Amino acid sequence: MTQATKQVRAFCLNGRAQEVLVADNVLLLDTLREALGLTGTKRGCDGGECGACTVLIDGTPRLACLTRTQECDGHGVETIEGLAENGRMSRLQRAFHERLGTQCGYCTPGMVMAADGLLRRNPDPSVAEIRAALAGNICRCTGYVKIIEAIQDAARGAP
Repeated sequence: MTQATKQVRAFCLNGRAQEVLVADNVLLLDTLREALGLTGTKRGCDGGECGACTVLIDGTPRLACLTRTQECDGHGVETIEGLAENGRMSRLQRAFHERLGTQCGYCTPGMVMAADGLLRRNPDPSVAEIRAALAGNICRCTGYVKIIEAIQDAARGAP
């Protein structure tokens, strides 16, 4: 059995330069949660099925459970912790809160990050475009109506 080589990985995490020593096969999800203490990114299915671990890499939603940390070298990684603006929830986070888009909250970070990626590409998405952007994210509580309403509110600039 061979031991994985550890190397320093350098990327921009939530707007700040970050270096971390990890083995080549370590998943971004494990690096974020265990090495860096950012537990907002949730471990769900560990197989790319639920979307709870969605983060943005260079502004594009990616599943942290399927992305090795080494793939992030030289890129920008954003987690739910990075969306706050001056210590306050972002417009999208506030919309999820105001519209009751979270029930148990487990899927919320992944939903918010997928929605944020969508709103960066398309600031005025249709319901069909919102549904398509969230297709890889599973919520077992809300039935998605409140989540879609929250994203629509954020797109309109409310609350």
